[in-house]
This record gives sequence, C-alpha cells and structure tokens, in this order.
Amino acid sequence: MRFTPQFLDELKARLTVSEVVGRRVKLKKAGREWKGLSPFQQEKTPSFFVNDEKQAWFDFSSGKNGSIFDFVMQTDGVDFPEAVERLAAMAGLPLPAATPDAARQEQRRRSLYDVMELAAVYFADNLASRAGARARGYLTDRGMLPSTQVKFRLGYASPDRFALKEHLGKLGVSVESMVEAGLLSAGDDIPVPFDKFRDRVMFPITDIRGRVIAFGGRALEKDVAAKYLNSPETPLFHKGDNLYNYATARKAAHDGASVIVVEGYVDVIAMVTSGFNATVAPLGTALTENQLQLLWKMADEPILCFDGDRAGQKAAYRAADLALPHLKPGKSLRFALLPEGQDPDDLARAGGRLAIEEVIGIARPLADLLWSREAEGGSFGTPERRAALEARINELANGIRDEVVRRYYRQDWAERLRAAFAPAGGFGGGFRGGGGGYRGGADSGRRFPPRGGFPQGGGRFAPQPRQAGLSSPPLGRGPYQVASPDLASSPIMRGQRSALSRREALILQSLLNHPWLLHDHLEEVAALEFAHPEAHRLRAAIIAAFAADHHHGDDPAGQSEKLRADLAKAGLSEQLQRLERAITTQAVWGAGPAAAPEDVLSTWQQLVALHRQSHSLLRELKDAELALGEDGSEANVAWLRDVKARLSEVEGTEALIEGFGQSSGRFHRSV
Repeated sequence: MRFTPQFLDELKARLTVSEVVGRRVKLKKAGREWKGLSPFQQEKTPSFFVNDEKQAWFDFSSGKNGSIFDFVMQTDGVDFPEAVERLAAMAGLPLPAATPDAARQEQRRRSLYDVMELAAVYFADNLASRAGARARGYLTDRGMLPSTQVKFRLGYASPDRFALKEHLGKLGVSVESMVEAGLLSAGDDIPVPFDKFRDRVMFPITDIRGRVIAFGGRALEKDVAAKYLNSPETPLFHKGDNLYNYATARKAAHDGASVIVVEGYVDVIAMVTSGFNATVAPLGTALTENQLQLLWKMADEPILCFDGDRAGQKAAYRAADLALPHLKPGKSLRFALLPEGQDPDDLARAGGRLAIEEVIGIARPLADLLWSREAEGGSFGTPERRAALEARINELANGIRDEVVRRYYRQDWAERLRAAFAPAGGFGGGFRGGGGGYRGGADSGRRFPPRGGFPQGGGRFAPQPRQAGLSSPPLGRGPYQVASPDLASSPIMRGQRSALSRREALILQSLLNHPWLLHDHLEEVAALEFAHPEAHRLRAAIIAAFAADHHHGDDPAGQSEKLRADLAKAGLSEQLQRLERAITTQAVWGAGPAAAPEDVLSTWQQLVALHRQSHSLLRELKDAELALGEDGSEANVAWLRDVKARLSEVEGTEALIEGFGQSSGRFHRSV
C-alpha cells in the first residue's frame, strides 16, 4: 500500500519519537534530548539518543539511526507498510483508503501547494505596493512593524473581484485549481468564479512543514458581514486539524517556551512580538479534539488565554469540557483570563511582556476552573442543594477516561466539598468562604458570587484565608480570581489601556518627596505631557495641595508628609499606592526622600529632559510609521529606523541614570 506524504507527515505530527521509542526503551531527559540503553546491543552506559525536534533517533553503539518508521521496522521486524499501520493505530489515525488514482491525487495536492505559494507571494507583493497603503496603515496602527509583516508573510487582497484570478491565470494556473485551493468562490449559482478574498489583510496559514495551505482575511471595511474570513475546507486544509503559527510554535516549545493558546491571528502576532514564541490559535472555530492533541504534543500543560469577557469565559468552559475526557497523567490545561475588555493584542501594547507574564503567571488549573463553574453563583443552604453539587462534580469526574486521573479528580473535589461545607468557628451548618453561619430557612446559607464575574481591583469576592490543614480553596473564589493583590489593583486589571510608566512615576515621586521643587518649577510641572490619566490627576492634586498650603517654610520631611496626607484626604490613596508599585527599581537615589537637594535637582533635570525628548521622539515615530504606511520607500524605512535608534539611546541613558547612585547616593557626573 502506498501512503501519501501528507498522511506520513500527519503521523509524525501526532507521534513524537520519544513516545514511540519509549514503548521499548526507558528514556531519561538529557537537555534537549532523551537518552537510554540501546535496544539493539547490550550496554551499561546509555548511547541511544532521541531528538523530538529533529524527529529522529541515534544509536551510537550500533551506528543505527532513523525515524519512527525505521525504529518500528528494526525493533518489530516488520516492513514499512506494517510499521505505518502500527503507528497509525497507536496515533488513532485511520488508514487512507487505497484507490487506483491515489498517485494522481497526490500529484494534484503537490500542484495545489504551488498554487497557494504563488497566491501568498502575490498578496505579500500587493501589501508592499501603493495599493496596499491602507492595509499597511491598519497593520501599523495595530503595532505591526514592517519586519513583523514580513516575518508572518502578511499580505493584502485587492478589492477587484478578479485580481488574483487574473494574476494566477497569467502564470498558467487553471481556474479549477484556484477553486480547489479555496481561492475563488464558485458554485452552480455563480456563473463566473471570482476572488474569495477582497479588500482584506491576508494571514497565511501553514502546515507543520511551513507550507501555505490556507488564508485568513481581515476586512478593512467596517460594514462587511464577516470581519474575518477563512479559507474553506480543501484537500490541503482542514481547519479543525491545524493551528495558526503551529510550525514555529512547535520549535519554540521544544526550546523551552510556554505554549499559549489565544483566539486570533493578530493576538498570536502580538504575543510572539512580545517574546511568547510558542503561541498558537485555532482557525476560526472553538478548540477541537485534534487541535488539543497537537497542543499536548508540544507541552504537558498548555495555557489557554481568553479575552476578558463573558464570551471568553464560555470559550474556556468549552475547552475544559472538551479536554476532560482525554486527560492523562501529566497532561492537562491551564486557563488565564485577560482583564475585562482587553485581548492579548491590547494587553501587549498597553503593558508589554511584563503585563502578559502577570496574567499568564496566575493561570488556573483545569480542576480549579471546573470546580468554580459548578460551585459558584449558587446557594447551598440545604442538604439537597449540596447533594446536587456533589452529584454534578461526580458526574464530571466520571467522564475522565483515564482511571488514575479520574481517581485523583474525585479525591481533589471531595476535599473541596469537605472544606467548603465544614463547620465555621466550631458551630454546625456553616460554610467555608465567608458569609456567616447556617441559620436555617429555605434559602439559608451562603449565596456565592455569581459565575462570570472577574473581580475588578480586588473585587468584592477576594479570597478568604485558608484554614490550616485544608487542601482546597473556599467556594468564595471567582472563576478567574486574581492571586496577586498588586495585580488586582493595577491599572492593567482595571481595564485601562496603558500602565503608568516608570519615568512618569519617578517624576511624580520626586514632587511628593520634595515639594520644594514646585517653588521654581511649577510652570514646568504644569506643562509636562503625561500619557496616563492617573498621572494627570495626581499632578493636578499635587499642584492644588501645594497652592493651598501656606506653610511652605516647613522642613522638607514635614512638607512631604503634609502633601501625602492632603492627597489621601482627596481620595487618592489607591493612586498613591499604584504610583509606588510602578517604580520597579530602587536605584534612583535622587528621587528618594533622603537625597540631598543637589542630587534631587540633578535627578529632576535629567528626568524632565528625558521625558520631553522621549515624547518628541514618540510623536516623530508616529509620523514615520504613517509615512511608511503611505509609501514604503527606502527613505521612509531609513527614517523609521533612525527614530527607533534615537529612542533606544534615550532608553539607554535612562537605564544608566537608574543604575548609578545606589552605593554613593550621588549621580555619576558623566551621565
């Protein structure tokens, strides 16, 4: 039987070499590889190595090496077709039906890859041309630099109904091939096939080998029925069996990157640009079982990162229900929900890598997520209601096919039940998680927070202290409870699109610690451009408090203490706390309360100068990006590069300032 290259590639994608070899050889992790004793010769020192990234094994004692197919043939003593059949059974992949025209179909598939590659090149060239100016502007507004556009091979589809069709036709591609590749819309009700993608930013979708197999198109017009349009099912593309950015993410995961799943193409690009290279996305559908298996090939516990709204929470629950039956020892999922109203692209542009890391860092286990869904939002004041909760979670646990995992889930949820309904304070009928003891009545007992709530700024449903000896959290936690109080009250979690910058925080801290600066620099302070609304509010309050205070002759420490007290009275205590948290370094001695006046003044002058220079460069950067969006000339590319280089110099100077003065209490005069 002849197997197509696509089928063999699918088999390799579903089975890692270490998984196949591990059935016969006891392997141990050795850096990026696995090692074990040779199955072909007796030895005491391991000389047999497996490399999943290269999809190969090497036996240095016998000189043998090869793929998963070679290993099965040589260890099981079977020929190639039987080895493929055994591996297909292991992967749960049905064998392709043998047909007389299999060779012709494979040749047809190879020609379709060529067609898709030609289309990808055409779309990319179109984006770089004058016709793609508006699309480049859209991408620039989304923070995608030209280098990012090239890296992901982004393109643009012309509004013309026949632009791609005519271009490929000139290259000798038949209309039949274009239709089969999903590039044209055709049918009995369409007399003349026309381009499927029109006036859209194009995102090429590739297979595990990096070959283009489909496209996703984002409409530029707002009144289009489908904002995103994906290729239809074709001989090359089955959307439930692929992931966007899968080939690149697989290599990054092998190198140690965390596997993260987001919802869209732009989100993937934003995450990769922020340094999260093993980020993928489903292709216009909810996560499928086949996609889940692909994720588990890359990581034991992929992190599913969903938008911070009700739809995002529902998507998380669907994914949890999908994964539950297929859990195996060590194989699970974790869930992170973004701040309300933000997607990964928003968060990356607002807070950068650190903001994403904080959200990813509090991702919740699957067991915790499902417990929250079932337990929260209900009232369990009667034995019948508590029995109903227990029945629901038992039913969920029964759906887990693996016996060992099922047993541990039952144990975990049983402990949570005991902790949730244990007597409070030694009296009967109380409930863990706050809310008072049991008082009887039809609806007595604690009514837990409703499902779907994401606590803002810590929220009303903050986690309660856990009792000693209890191994499960109280019912009072929301399904995406923020673990860090600092993160809960941060601007990021409050849904703001930007976080207070460190430089703005240092300028405000200098004024708080040394109000005497306002004597000579009041107009300068009032004229500073601040990006964050809280910086504007604090500055206005500082100036107002300074103007109202007639005791400017007090000692500096007394002035600072009085100013902070006035701001607290004005209801700005939380803003002051966030201001302190925005400063991530302690090395700027001149902004601190104990600095000498000459150091304070030196620090102030340098901070203000850097702030003004930075804002001027950011305005110029916007102009350069807009110019490049209109005209991708070398001159505009050089302009953008120059502005970025000057911004880097400003950031480098700022880093130098923050690095000096820790030991001496003085700034280095050469800065």
